[in-house]
Amino acid sequence: MRRKVSYLALGVAIGAMAAGILPHALPQLTQSAFAAATDTYRQLNLFGDVFEKIRNDYVEKPDESKLIEAAINGMLSSLDPHSSYMDAKAYRDMQVQTNGEFGGLGIEVTQEDGLIKVVSPIDDTPASKAGVMSGDIITAIDDDSTQGMTLDQAVDKMRGAINSAVKLKITRGASKEVKEFKIVRDVIKVQSVRAKVDGDDIGYIRITQFTAQTGDGLKSAMDKLHTDLGDKLKGYILDLRNNPGGLLDQSIDVVNAFVDRGEIVSTRGRNADDAQRFNARPGGDLSGGKPMVVLINGGSASASEIVAGALQDHKRATLIGTRSFGKGSVQTIMPLGQDGALRLTTARYYTPSGRSIQAKGIDPDMVILEDVPADLQGKDDTKGEASLKGHLKNGDDEKTGSQAYVPADEKDDKQLVAAIDLLHGVKRADAAPPKPDSGPAAPAVAAPASGGDALPTPAASPAPDAPK
Repeated sequence: MRRKVSYLALGVAIGAMAAGILPHALPQLTQSAFAAATDTYRQLNLFGDVFEKIRNDYVEKPDESKLIEAAINGMLSSLDPHSSYMDAKAYRDMQVQTNGEFGGLGIEVTQEDGLIKVVSPIDDTPASKAGVMSGDIITAIDDDSTQGMTLDQAVDKMRGAINSAVKLKITRGASKEVKEFKIVRDVIKVQSVRAKVDGDDIGYIRITQFTAQTGDGLKSAMDKLHTDLGDKLKGYILDLRNNPGGLLDQSIDVVNAFVDRGEIVSTRGRNADDAQRFNARPGGDLSGGKPMVVLINGGSASASEIVAGALQDHKRATLIGTRSFGKGSVQTIMPLGQDGALRLTTARYYTPSGRSIQAKGIDPDMVILEDVPADLQGKDDTKGEASLKGHLKNGDDEKTGSQAYVPADEKDDKQLVAAIDLLHGVKRADAAPPKPDSGPAAPAVAAPASGGDALPTPAASPAPDAPK
């Protein structure tokens, strides 16, 4: 059981100091804890002084609730790129998004160095159809510059009534090419799992993000593939390219659909007794041990990396594509105040072999680069977690930059073609060999490791940020 210094104890300590009682007379507080508490109270007094000065002396009467919220956001933004405060509206929006349905344009956005950046457009949404691309910087919304906007403010401007239009101005790539889009808003129903038959005998499954429906959606997709193909089913392709992540429990369910024993992921917080291990449920494997390939790229982040890392460590799948994003942290949603919530980074996650992919990503077993059109060359790479300001550090070998381009036409998709060839027993001459630090080499078929029962899953936020 870890020791905690309660606010009551701190209050007693401060009161005792004011009464002239020496710190050593308080056995419940160590000397160092007493000193730290005293310093913290001094800083809180400073905060209170500044707040009062602003309230009383600022040139115009400020909105005090907004002042406090801004102070909270400033505090959280000093921690890491994924911790934030959500007011009641933002919290409702997040809940709608994780449930798999919301209104808007259909783009994943984040804020980087004060800029509103597109993580990826969601398949078959207005933004995707209009041509918005991963890595685009949104510089204006309905002619209002995004300079100085918070992420929430930008999202509010992009959301609106169904069938109403919004104008986006973006810059693209190193040359900062300017483009403008007029996009009609629609109800975004996120079908996070899509499946089809590829090559007459292969089950292709694409997961676009991990919502509350992903686990059930995967089960339905696999059931249909079994019905359609029967004994002809040769193997699976699980496409996680440009999947920004989502709910931790859903990523665990996805892995469990392909293995029925062994650890899937572990999380470790600041204190040793916060560590948790999540293991596959015996009998959860729906795949019948069929060979499988997982496709990843520079846009594969968070929950998608948990899935890829677990299947790679279990030697259950071959990973094809390019290095993943490298978001190796877990955010817990904590309801607070008047229907708001705190999104706080509470742990790092580790693959079954003990790898932390934070700011490093997962290297595929077969590196295959797509042929990028001339007008997109140099614009298709993602910088990854290691490039985000304030990211959690992870040693000296952090890695940035990885291709995230996926051709629209499947016949031009070299990674997908390689996956189909591999499942048909065809070796690729253009595939790079596994990197020394990419984790265990993964054959197309292998037995899962041994393990125990699954543990309860804590609430975890989508990552990098909610779709808009």
